[in-house]
Amino acid sequence: MREQDILFDLDDTLVHCNKYFDFVIDQFVDLMLTWYSGHGLTKQDIRQKQLQIDLAGIQIHGFMPERFPQSFVETYQWFAQHYNRPVSSKEVDWLMQLGHTVYSYTVEPYPLMNETLHNLQQAGHNLFLYTGGDVSIQMKKIKDVGLDQFFQDRIFVTVHKTREFMNTLMQEKQFDRQHTWMIGNSITTDVLPALHAGIHAIHIPVADDWVFNNGTIDVTPKGAFYQLPSLLEVPEAIQSYINK
Repeated sequence: MREQDILFDLDDTLVHCNKYFDFVIDQFVDLMLTWYSGHGLTKQDIRQKQLQIDLAGIQIHGFMPERFPQSFVETYQWFAQHYNRPVSSKEVDWLMQLGHTVYSYTVEPYPLMNETLHNLQQAGHNLFLYTGGDVSIQMKKIKDVGLDQFFQDRIFVTVHKTREFMNTLMQEKQFDRQHTWMIGNSITTDVLPALHAGIHAIHIPVADDWVFNNGTIDVTPKGAFYQLPSLLEVPEAIQSYINK
């Protein structure tokens, strides 16, 4: 059997992520409704504007940690101008602090994370972690759930998880594209970059995913492309492809 090089996404593939952001956004919305009481502002108004600003920030800053708290501040400032309400430096500071709390949670692994990685490791495959974000924040998550035992020094972190970075990774690490896989929940940052790079891809969707992760497959896969309901099915899917 030919060993495979298998790259895993981290957030909402191996460990929970979006639910912590959703929780903090809920707190932001409640604050805004309190501060803008009587202005006719709705939860939907706030959520849509914050999402719009956050998505625009990704195009410029990638997954820098300041982007998310800053989206709270810019949303707040937008509505302050819209409703002619004074901007308070104390409220701005409060929002920045609130936004940063999302990085303080101790993350939970997805069900059967350890079992899946152990099975792949025992089968002789090479495991890599490829994640977007700040190095210190992502490494804390990795250590919190014990993922360093599986990936050791085979961890790649970038603030811009793009097709270009994926291609650079393939070239610099000299991956054999016919025997390399990318596994993740995001069509945008996992599946599409992998398929455009000519490697295999496995998409594991999550319920109510962040809209940024949605996308349209605009490339014909050169190898395998599977959509699976859970991590546990990954080893069998890869083994079945190898045995063809």
